[in-house]
Amino acid sequence: MTRPRHPRSACPISLALEIFGDSWSLLIVRDLMFKGRKTFRELLEAGEGIATNVLAERLSRLETHGLLEKARDPVDARRQLYRLTPKGMDLAPLLVEMVLWSAAHLDTDAPPRTVAAMRSDRAAYLDEVRAAWRATTLPGRTAAPARERGGARRRPASPRRLRG
Repeated sequence: MTRPRHPRSACPISLALEIFGDSWSLLIVRDLMFKGRKTFRELLEAGEGIATNVLAERLSRLETHGLLEKARDPVDARRQLYRLTPKGMDLAPLLVEMVLWSAAHLDTDAPPRTVAAMRSDRAAYLDEVRAAWRATTLPGRTAAPARERGGARRRPASPRRLRG
């Protein structure tokens, strides 16, 4: 695992950028959060062309900072499964706002229905994302921790998937 570096300052934005301010970390979070990717290979094949060594380093960094967790795949012990932690899921509102900003100012391939759902009712969209996340666990975990069980009590639904 990567050891956290000494931060350059205590500014909240600077501290956040120390963790996920590179070109890849938020894309990994996006793929785990919105696209349901769970394995190294699935993350590698996301489409942006991340190198294997960069992906391995970013996964290690995100794990070190408590944004994701990993466990051995019970079907193939050589493979790791990745899942966001509650701390990682706390980035959901930030990612939704980034999607909305990009859709308003740039030419994106975000599905218009997804953007419309985010725009019209952010809270409901985020509830869907969190419900889908709570419905998944890593092998060896029998119940979600109390922090994961909180929030809206709705049937888990698949969030509308984002492309690119």
